[in-house]
Amino acid sequence: MQRRLSTRQALESILSKVNPCDSDGDDIDLQPDSDSELSELSSDEETVLQPKKKPRLSTDVTDTAKDGTVWHEEQVGERLNFTPIEAYTGDGEPTDKARSSISSRLQSFLCFISLEMLHSIQEWTIQHAQQTEHDDWFMGLPELMAFVAIVILRGLTKVPALSDCWSANLGNPQIIRTMSRNRFQVIMRHLRFDDRSTRSDRAKTDKFAAISGVWGSFVTNCITSYNPGRHIIVSEQLFPSKTCCRFLQYVATKPDKFGIKFWVAYDLKSKYICNVLPYLGKDPSHPSGERLSENVVMRLMEPFLDKGRNVTTDNFFTSLSLSQQLLSRKTTILGSLNKTRREIPQSARQTDRDEFTTQVFSTTGATLTVYAPKRKKTVYILSSMHSVVQTENSTKRKPNTVALYNTTKCGVDVIDQMMQEYTVRRGTRRWPVAVFYNMIDMAALNAHVLYQACTGRKERRVDFLTKLARELANSHVDAKKAQKEELLRQQPSTPGPGKRAMCQVKHQCKNNHATVRCVDCYRYTCGKCRREIPWQCQDCE
Repeated sequence: MQRRLSTRQALESILSKVNPCDSDGDDIDLQPDSDSELSELSSDEETVLQPKKKPRLSTDVTDTAKDGTVWHEEQVGERLNFTPIEAYTGDGEPTDKARSSISSRLQSFLCFISLEMLHSIQEWTIQHAQQTEHDDWFMGLPELMAFVAIVILRGLTKVPALSDCWSANLGNPQIIRTMSRNRFQVIMRHLRFDDRSTRSDRAKTDKFAAISGVWGSFVTNCITSYNPGRHIIVSEQLFPSKTCCRFLQYVATKPDKFGIKFWVAYDLKSKYICNVLPYLGKDPSHPSGERLSENVVMRLMEPFLDKGRNVTTDNFFTSLSLSQQLLSRKTTILGSLNKTRREIPQSARQTDRDEFTTQVFSTTGATLTVYAPKRKKTVYILSSMHSVVQTENSTKRKPNTVALYNTTKCGVDVIDQMMQEYTVRRGTRRWPVAVFYNMIDMAALNAHVLYQACTGRKERRVDFLTKLARELANSHVDAKKAQKEELLRQQPSTPGPGKRAMCQVKHQCKNNHATVRCVDCYRYTCGKCRREIPWQCQDCE
């Protein structure tokens, strides 16, 4: 440790080492010149003489956090002493399998709610109806697809009650043409997603047993249908519901306080839902030493690791240990850090900072940006993708880490707004049905992204959903029309003796009687509802 010397003591030490015989004859000036190096010494008697430092990329100022992490304080704008991993260069795009199979909106939707899933739902719905209602109850696959079409259309038609969807004034003509209200309600009452007889045994180890089979297929389809770009956002979603289930959550800060929580990974650019996990409460098999937030992020990102992607997280997920785990799998992180985290250095915890000031710390493979957007407010941004932290040339002098975080994190609000605008969510007492509603919302959003990417056509989401519902219901509507036509064709060409048939057209009349049928649709038609045909000769058709 160096001994502190005063200015006079320093001069005497220098003169004691000077040999007059070595001089060239010039007089030695004993008084320090004001422009000399000694004038740079402080007039304070406690000034310390330090050896000249060699230029370095970072300062020697270190700070140890409560958890033992050693941070080095850095200068803003200087390159840090670590090299980021090679970044993923591709944009989000559909997989080859999805691109080769998608040419219509229906095919895009069936990439997520597949025919195998619909067959499973059909099987268990029929089983429940036959066990509880009557043995000959049946529902075909086209009718189930028409049921899903009405569920989607209900998200576009905002009416006070379910019955209003079929009303003459408020109803949607497409819904009225697709299925009757009573039939829709019967299917909704019997809608099931698993084998009811084995559910109790499966529920002992799987809280999501009532829909886990269908849900697992949906998540697999989301992962295998699209390759996300560089930036993936991990966030939570609270799907509003007040159904009775063991994992219902209450979040006071959300507009809808009660709901089922999902952990979701989005693609930033396309707003595609890459992966999703339900939160089922405390997991007994979860390792006691591992944080829930880290486990969630690693599970969501597992299909997309080792490619150089970046994941953006909020302060619930972000931690230094998570950053190190991701970095070992060639994935970076950018996220806000909670001020209560133990890995934050002590010198960064001061709250009374000047407005728009920035402080930078670095440790192995990560940087910590401490920014004050206003007095007595501090923002902590942890990043493993930035080797230089520099501020922009503006009044707020915002660091590039904070600016990029704001750009990427705002995607969550956009996606939430898109899903809530045309959500199919309705009140229900069964939580599997609530999860099914959320599944349709996500599938419709992903199908819109996939359809535009595969076909190159830009289409408003409301138009896409309307045409998708029509394509889903086409098979059932055509089959119902053909069945009705067959029944009309089987009726007698004229009423029996002494009987009169009611007009089945009722275009110009109310309850007129008819004696003849239309030659095209085979309906009984009265004189008011028939169309006049011009007189033609036998040579003309």
